[in-house]
Formats: sequence, C-alpha cells, structure tokens
Amino acid sequence: MLLTITTTHQPATDLGYLLHKNPARLQSVDIAYGQAHVFYPEATAERCTAALLLDIDPIALVRNHRGPAGEGFALEQYVNDRPYAASSFLSTALAKAFNTAMNGTCKDRPELPDVLLPLEATVAALPATSAEQLQRLFAPLGYEMEVEEHPLDPTVSQWGASRYHTLHLRHPALRLRDLLSHLYVLIPVLDRGDKHYWISQDEAEKLLRRGAEWLPGHPDREFITRRYLRFAEFVNPTLRRLLALDAEASDDAPELEPLVEVTATAEAATAPVETAAKQNLHDLRLDRVADEIRQLGAKRVLDLGCGEGKLTRRLLKNSQIEHVLAMDVSWRELERAQQRLHVAEMPPRQRERLTLTQGSVLYHDPRLAGYDAAAVVEVIEHLDDSRLAAFEEVVFARARPGAVLVTTPNADYNQRYESLSAGDFRHHDHRFEWTRAQFTAWAEGVAARHGYRVRLEPLGPEEAEVGAPSQLAVFEVG
Repeated sequence: MLLTITTTHQPATDLGYLLHKNPARLQSVDIAYGQAHVFYPEATAERCTAALLLDIDPIALVRNHRGPAGEGFALEQYVNDRPYAASSFLSTALAKAFNTAMNGTCKDRPELPDVLLPLEATVAALPATSAEQLQRLFAPLGYEMEVEEHPLDPTVSQWGASRYHTLHLRHPALRLRDLLSHLYVLIPVLDRGDKHYWISQDEAEKLLRRGAEWLPGHPDREFITRRYLRFAEFVNPTLRRLLALDAEASDDAPELEPLVEVTATAEAATAPVETAAKQNLHDLRLDRVADEIRQLGAKRVLDLGCGEGKLTRRLLKNSQIEHVLAMDVSWRELERAQQRLHVAEMPPRQRERLTLTQGSVLYHDPRLAGYDAAAVVEVIEHLDDSRLAAFEEVVFARARPGAVLVTTPNADYNQRYESLSAGDFRHHDHRFEWTRAQFTAWAEGVAARHGYRVRLEPLGPEEAEVGAPSQLAVFEVG
C-alpha cells in the first residue's frame, strides 16, 4: 500500500524538515507484520514528494497471529486484501514513521509546522462503498478530490467495479499535521471492521487527540466515531465528549443525537443520551430470541453462529435449558466466547450444560441433530445467495430441530440510517439484506419445503412505512 504527499511550497524541500526524513536516502521502520519505507521520488526546490510504502508480510499475519491454534481453518486468514489495500496498518505506519510531524514539532525549523502549505496526497487501493462515501468524509475538510474507481477484473467488464479506489486529495493551504491527522483517522474508518489491533479506551483517546480540532464540527462525526471505535462502550462516551467540544466551539449546545444503532422504543430515539443508550437493537434481538425459546419450553438449544456468546449467556441463565451447543466458524470468536462466558471458572454442572465448538451451517454436522430449538441470529445475511440452499438443507432437512428462530436486518428500514448511502449494507460482510417481502417469501418457502409452520415478527420500534429495523421468523415443526 502506498501513500504519497506532495507540496509546491517554496522551497519544497521543507517537506523533509517537517517529516524529519532526509530526502537524500531511503529510511525504514518496523511495524506490526512488516516494514514501512519512506523515500522521495522527487525533491527539488519547486516540488517535493514523500512516499510511504508499506510492505506487509502476509505469512507473518497468520504465523504471528495470537489466536488459538486451528484458526487457520478460516480461508480469509490467507486470502484477503491486508497486504495490498490501505487499512489500519497504514495509520499505524503514519504514526510511527511521521510521529514528529503529526505532533507538530520540528527541531530545526520550529516555526514550520504552523505554516499553511499547498498539499497533495494520493492513497492507492483505498476500500470504500462508493466515491460518494469518500466525498462525504474528505470534502467537509476543504479538500478538492479526484477518485479513480478500479474494476474487479479489467479483463471481465461484466463483473463491474471493485470496492477499491485511488484517492487524490488537494488542499491549497493546510498544515501538514492536519493532513496527517485526517488520514490517520479516516483510513481506519473505511477499513470495514478489520482493524488489526485490539480496540480499547486508548483508541478513544487517540481519536480525540488526533481529531479534536476538526472532528467535532464534521457533519459525519457520528459515522466516523462509530466506524473507528466499533463498540458502544467506547463510541457513546466519545461522542458525548465530541458534542461538548462542538458546543464549546459554537457557544451553542446542540441537540443530543441518539448514540446507539436504534433504541428499544420510538420515544427513546429522541430522548437524552442516557435513556437512548439503555438498550440497542442487538441486545433487543438477543433478549427477544431468548424469550421466544423460553416460551417454546426448549431444553436442548443450538446457538448457530454464536459469535462471542452473548445469546449463549442469556440461554444459560434459563434454568429449564439443559444443554446449549454454541457453534461458530471462527476460532477467534469462540475464544472470545470462552473468555466472556468465564468457562474456565464455571462450576462443573454448569460447564456440562455448554458445548462450544467450531463448525459451519453450510455443512452437514451430525452433532446438530436432536435439539428442541436452534437460534440463527444475524447469520444468513453473511452467506452468499448461492449457499442459502446448503444452509436450508443443513438446518431444516438434516438437523431438523423442533423450532428454528432466524433474525435478519430489514432492508426497508435502512433509509432511516443517516450514515448509510443508498445501496449500502449495515455491515461490510453482509452479502445481502432483505426487505420484509423478500424475507417473508424465503421463510414461507422454507417452511413449505420442510414441514414447518412459520410466524414472522418485527424486531425493534415499528414504523408504518418501513417497518422495524430487524425481523424475526419463528419456524415450528408443523
């Protein structure tokens, strides 16, 4: 992955002082899983360009991974865009290679960091849902932009465009440290949930430190904060601090925005932050599914696509449930589930009620037979359309539990999310999102083919035109 920064400030070689990197020689620094190389393709008094080339070792990404043995079962570990596309690795390299410039210090020329420079920057292979998404992020910061969209395969035109773009930015008068802070924050925002390091409170502090001067007034500050920090426990407090900074800057406190994906009631959606944060949509889904399973009287339950075990935790609190088999394709998620459920500290009788296992809903697994109910929460939209028939065969024909509960997003509701452009999905790994009519047609077809009856329910606050944000199908053996 490659980033170039160019200036025509006179003398242009002042860029070398600012970056603390000598234009006359190649300089390299070690980063996680590779090296970052800084060099100057051109360095004259009239024009100077600094290049940051990131060389990621794809073997080291897997070999040095700290997840449990066996996680390499997931093909994505070996076939991915990590070594080639701009990502959080590039932000890490920026902070390490250009730390002095990002902090606005220059020992030899202390006045230089505050000079407004004509700057150009080019980022190659930047993932984005569209050129419009890049425009939304960078244009409010005063950049002129050109975006090159890359085809999925230049030799097969009918495959259409890929999600990768080359971004060219130009600003007539900007401090270098501002450009670097914009790139440092916004590149991981486009990283589609694949940050290579653990997100903690430290990341929230970094976001506030690097974005304090520009992020509070950015029209997409909420989208940026959510995508950068991912988890509500860090997003919500950070947004409150950004709102406070914006209020201080404008001397006019803004109306508080809801800080969760969606709230449990329509009234809460416009309530103060403390009320709105009580229950987000994901918790509402899990509580509803757990309650439905309780009402069904199920004693043996499958949690298919269990992730880090949030539903499993709820199921284990139900004393009528004798056993839960929680399955996920990712060993990383299973390790998190084991930690968050405190499996190692469970009393023996409680431990006997739980099986955590790796597996896929796309392949027949005899261990799944003989259960009273199966929960498939926000899983099917991660499957390719062509694999839905395999999912149907595995769950409804082979495992054939007494009841199957399936939840999936309601695409009709997506227009209510201001952070989504037309055609965007709620998560980067979604292969599709169904409208209410599409989900109904699929569910009724599955029920008819396999001898189940089906009941469809909204999940979340319901609106007349678009329905609820999520939808639930409860299949019961007819």
